[in-house]
Amino acid sequence: MAKNLATVSIDEDKCKACELCIPVCPPQVLRLADHFNKRGYRPVELAGECTGCEMCYLVCPDYVIEVHRGPKAELTAAEAGA
Repeated sequence: MAKNLATVSIDEDKCKACELCIPVCPPQVLRLADHFNKRGYRPVELAGECTGCEMCYLVCPDYVIEVHRGPKAELTAAEAGA
């Protein structure tokens, strides 16, 4: 059985680092980045393998997270160097 590929895209410039997505992530693969965005916040970044549950997408008040699954997720992950 093929592995269910998923990844997330995060609009770092719009992220205000509210951290609501971090504790709801079942595999705990979201964290605050070491760098700052244009607004002076440390945006959230993906730091592991996403399961595609969409919990982060559902709780984000600013709609900065998109979840990608399947062939697009594979391409996105490869482009990101993951």
